[in-house]
Amino acid sequence: MLRHDLVFVNMVFSLEDKHAIKFLRQTKGYGAKKLRTMFPAKCWSLEGLKSLIRKIDSMGDIRRRPGSGRPRSVRTANVVDEVEDLVLSQENAPGSHSTQRQTARQVGISVTSVNRIVNKDLRLKCHKKRRAHELSDANKKARLNCCRKLLRKYPVAMTNFIWFTDEKLFTVASPSNTQNDRVYAPEGVRKKSIEPQRLLRCRPTFSQSLMVSVGVSALGRTDLHFIDRGVKINGQHYRDVLLKQNLLPDIRQHSDYFTFQQDGAPAHRARETVELLRHETPDFIPPSLWPPNSPDLNPVDYKIWGLLQQRVYVKKVQNVEELRQRILDEWQRLDQRIIDSAVKQWRKRLRACVTAKGGHFEHTL
Repeated sequence: MLRHDLVFVNMVFSLEDKHAIKFLRQTKGYGAKKLRTMFPAKCWSLEGLKSLIRKIDSMGDIRRRPGSGRPRSVRTANVVDEVEDLVLSQENAPGSHSTQRQTARQVGISVTSVNRIVNKDLRLKCHKKRRAHELSDANKKARLNCCRKLLRKYPVAMTNFIWFTDEKLFTVASPSNTQNDRVYAPEGVRKKSIEPQRLLRCRPTFSQSLMVSVGVSALGRTDLHFIDRGVKINGQHYRDVLLKQNLLPDIRQHSDYFTFQQDGAPAHRARETVELLRHETPDFIPPSLWPPNSPDLNPVDYKIWGLLQQRVYVKKVQNVEELRQRILDEWQRLDQRIIDSAVKQWRKRLRACVTAKGGHFEHTL
């Protein structure tokens, strides 16, 4: 019986419960025992019902009385204003804000109080920063002009025929985010007393790596093509091996007509490379038409590489052969629908870049 009563005491009235109780009390005159009998599944406590009924009888309302509860001693208006000045960047001075921990030290309150002020009083929402290429005024102008031309030249119906290509370097040592990589020790234990292997995250100075080249399209994808270690990807290797032997034959297996895309790397914009693509492809996007410094406009960059990297490094990689097999396995598992979705975003990103006048736009998507 005691355990049963404890269940009743721990239950909380929802807003709908309070409105129903108020209606039945004011129209039917039901008391606490009657209401508890009518709604046994609600598990309302008898004392809780009596307290709510007293409030309804005295105030005629279910809302909290003005001024009830303990008055604020920390989150005062002055403190809230001070916290707001510190946690928000000053106008025309991005990055001038303080962290919650820094704000707590400067104002003289706890981090918990700062967090409550930020969330409850100021109603601020936290946004995570993204990495992006630095853009000069010349870059922005070129991006704007190229995006406008690409939108005119490649309507929605033509987008599915574009093959987007790129290369990426994968290392055996996994990329790390040390933001939450912490070690906890008992109070009183000094940092210098902790074993070094617990505090240090070691990374080889020269980690083994693999360079990978791929092409993706709404029509399909190419095989993964690994560049042999020690091979420099100059114009000749790019043309004779990556293009003639690998990427172009793979693409032709999917379609006789296609548009070939590549970024503005030196080997890609070499005169001989442009001439080769002019003769070997039905259509290609020349270096003069592709926006500079624009990984945010290549589906392989803004979607495929990041997803592949995330999956490859789920577990620690032991050696370069295991890295190669992981990349191959995850490439085979990659759903074509993910590629299709990334390609569909392409024109949307072009328009966003135009709206941003060639500047950064990913934060607006």
